[in-house]
Amino acid sequence: MLDEIRDRIEDEIERLTHELNVELPEKIKIAMEHGDLRENSEYKAAKDRQEFVQARLNHLTRRVAELSKIDVTEMPEDKVGFGSKVTIRDLEADETFTFTITAGDFIDLDAGQISLASPIGQGLLNAEVDEEVTVNLPAGERRYRILELTTLPQQVDSD
Repeated sequence: MLDEIRDRIEDEIERLTHELNVELPEKIKIAMEHGDLRENSEYKAAKDRQEFVQARLNHLTRRVAELSKIDVTEMPEDKVGFGSKVTIRDLEADETFTFTITAGDFIDLDAGQISLASPIGQGLLNAEVDEEVTVNLPAGERRYRILELTTLPQQVDSD
């Protein structure tokens, strides 16, 4: 999972770097040729995009640095945490869900991923198999039982 997230971040960094260094300067140059910059919406849009891309690149660079500090050998093998694949049962609705806890920037709900920062992610953090947890959701409290858990260290060991 760490490699997958790192690859996605590095791909986005590459795309954004190209946009910042190649595409946006060309757009700004063309917009500047249209004259008065105070009333030039193309120029303003390109500069706004340039600012956004630079901020996103800074954020992604920090994320890569954070990922490089994660030591899988120091993570507990029996508690829900980053990268854990978890199967839970909603005790009121008697429904079962399986998902992977991931970083907030790279959630793919269709692939069964939820953010560690989400209410469910936070509610399950450090829980163990057979433990019941209460999670405060916008719709109210929900109670879940952890049925199965495969932590990131266990996933790395099985590779």
